[in-house]
Amino acid sequence: MTESPGLYVYAVVPGSLPGLAPGTGIDDVPLKLVAVGDGPAAVVHEHRLAPYSGADDDVQRWVLEHSNVVERCWEQAGTVLPMSFNVIVAPGDGMPAEDRLAQWLEASGPALAGRLDALRDRVELRVEISLDQHLAARDDQEVAALQEQMQHRPAGVQRLLRKRLDTMERGIAERLADKLYPQYRRRLAVLSEDLAENRHAHQPPESVSVLNIALLVPRQSVRTVGSELSAIAGEEQAAQIRFLGPWPPYSFADVPELNPG
Repeated sequence: MTESPGLYVYAVVPGSLPGLAPGTGIDDVPLKLVAVGDGPAAVVHEHRLAPYSGADDDVQRWVLEHSNVVERCWEQAGTVLPMSFNVIVAPGDGMPAEDRLAQWLEASGPALAGRLDALRDRVELRVEISLDQHLAARDDQEVAALQEQMQHRPAGVQRLLRKRLDTMERGIAERLADKLYPQYRRRLAVLSEDLAENRHAHQPPESVSVLNIALLVPRQSVRTVGSELSAIAGEEQAAQIRFLGPWPPYSFADVPELNPG
């Protein structure tokens, strides 16, 4: 007897949208919906293999294809609860994977429906603010004196002084970042419905991080956040800002634990 397949889960969507997930997902595998009655539904594909793993290029492609499915569902439904990459429900306990997933959907239905409703027409924005350490220290007298001193020293001594200069500039930038963090966080929090710290952020070379956050905002508020970031850039010459999105609300899905496989 052939073992029943598992299910790779992309997202949870409102159950009142039959036919929401036509087309294909990762590696062009056909998608389908698993639902219980009129409750929230899961967008899945049948999956007989272990979690996706392999060469970096393959993983990047799979993650992108996963994200494309989530974004397609989001655009069609107006709300979505994204699952992270490589969430797979396996058969077990004498039940096929689809029954186990349906059991979770039924038990979690009220919580899922409430969260889907709360996230309708909401988007996630990522904001990363750092300081160019050279610009942050541009007006410091000790830095200026050390730079002047370096110009008149042999190459070997210059290398040593350059390390000292780097440490000095970084220290100045870090102190400024500590001062700016609560100000910038407060200004952006006022414009959002929710805020989450982002630990995995892009860091430009020779810079110091100030703030790396995800914001949950109504779709119509994206420009308001952009205007506030423009104001910050105008106030602080050393500021380096990355403004990403709008995306589905990955950081704010708050999906009840799915652990049936």
